[in-house]
Amino acid sequence: MNEHYPRVRLYSTIGGEQRSLYIRESVSLTFYMKRPHQEIVQEVMRCMEVYLRAIGPQVLGWYADPYSGDWEELDDKGWAYIRRLMLEEPVAQIWLSESPSETTGYEVLYRGRLLKKNVTSALSFILPTEYLEAHGPGHVRDLALELAAKLPFCSGHGGLCFNYPESVVGTTDAIREMSFRHPGLDIPGFHFDSFSIGTRVKGVHWLNFLGQPVLGELGGAAGLRERLRSPGTTVQELDGERAVVTLGTWPEAGDTEQGRTLPEYRELARVLEPWLYMDRGNWGGFSDEDMRRWERRFLD
Repeated sequence: MNEHYPRVRLYSTIGGEQRSLYIRESVSLTFYMKRPHQEIVQEVMRCMEVYLRAIGPQVLGWYADPYSGDWEELDDKGWAYIRRLMLEEPVAQIWLSESPSETTGYEVLYRGRLLKKNVTSALSFILPTEYLEAHGPGHVRDLALELAAKLPFCSGHGGLCFNYPESVVGTTDAIREMSFRHPGLDIPGFHFDSFSIGTRVKGVHWLNFLGQPVLGELGGAAGLRERLRSPGTTVQELDGERAVVTLGTWPEAGDTEQGRTLPEYRELARVLEPWLYMDRGNWGGFSDEDMRRWERRFLD
């Protein structure tokens, strides 16, 4: 147990025998862009280069073929295939990972969409918490800011999450109780969120990237500063009428059983409530009431 968050290590089992790690705690750096894929593809590819420099070029070794669904080796041929998909196709669905069989905490997810009402293109970089601990939260925040500077985001976030294969049905059953105990651990729904989030904001996190139109409706960075009074909360203006709100030095999971309810997260949630994205479908193991409770965990 880290002082800021729990160690989450859940393994798949076959016939009672422990197999591969499939759920763990990680750090997610995620951005939503109300732009069509081909308009932002160059910026997305530059962000991938930034991430690879940060973690090392050999860490990501596999990709999921978007047509067959099979895992393929991310060698020179694999990279050429990914670049062709990115540059030549009107939409793109990219999933890069360190391992095809275990959740290690190193992943890149991208959904390049066509422009429709509430559909967004979305980009997410995953880091294991061991990376956070080795390099420090300042380094991870700097990495998030470097990525954000290259992207025309409407919103984005950086912080703790349950890292698991979203495509595996029923996986969220195993994290229901932990998700209510540790409200700072996000439950990603990256693929489906990008279909309907629009310009809304997906919850409250350690790093909260706000663009237009939400930041303008809040009165800009100055308006945010007037409303946020928690010690350790900072509001930093970014280029392009955007800002990032940072809630403390470290990302925190909280622990309701220990009375750590993350008051600074709750303060920001109250400010952002009219713009929060809260109409997702149910996860496995979560009832309608569970979903409402989880989505409003910093509000009620």
